[in-house]
Amino acid sequence: VRTVEQLEQRYLLVPEALKDAYLVHLVQTFQDEHEDWAIIIFTKTCKDCQVLNMMLRKYKFPSVALHSMMKQKQRFAALAKFKSSIFKILIATDVAARGLDIPAVQVVINHNTPGLPKIYIHRVGRTARAGRKGLAITLVTQYDIHLVHAIEEEIKLKLKEFSVEEQLVLDILTQVNVTRRECEIELEGMDFDEKKEINKRKQMILEGKDPDLEAKRKAELAKIKKKNKECREKVQQTLERKK
Repeated sequence: VRTVEQLEQRYLLVPEALKDAYLVHLVQTFQDEHEDWAIIIFTKTCKDCQVLNMMLRKYKFPSVALHSMMKQKQRFAALAKFKSSIFKILIATDVAARGLDIPAVQVVINHNTPGLPKIYIHRVGRTARAGRKGLAITLVTQYDIHLVHAIEEEIKLKLKEFSVEEQLVLDILTQVNVTRRECEIELEGMDFDEKKEINKRKQMILEGKDPDLEAKRKAELAKIKKKNKECREKVQQTLERKK
């Protein structure tokens, strides 16, 4: 599987604790340097998506979130605002972004390195569409190097490093981390995790499943896995003693 030639693919090696500061710096840079710009930021979870959107909004960036915990009506409204350039930044999860067709996206930023190459290909495919040029930047921590190698092998291309003036990132680091924590506390007050659980139960009911029965099965399966693990460990210990 190959990505299109007009797509410039870069990576940025960052420590986990500096990831958000790098993101804010990148967004600020694109906003300062380009008049016509639109960015999609991909995140791993709904919670991350929501927190990052709240955080960027506090920095007065024109961002909107798109994730599976939003009602369909809210998702349509968010997409419409992004497509019409009312908001220049769309922060999305992979599930919510399936089948997105927005031609004029200049930049895709992967806030996390995708675990599978096909997810990476789908994400970066949201830019460089209809013959236009595009840029994809993936934030990579020291724990993600093997994932980058798998992506490079799949797309038959070596990602080039994206250069950033690190001191500019360090200058905003403390403030960004404080802002993120404020957003997380704010989100906790909105019972986000509780709503996620309710949505999960609703989805199960729509699929004809009993949520309580599913929870019971899950607990039983966890017990079986635990027993199997203990048995394997005992067998291993016995074998080692016989050596």
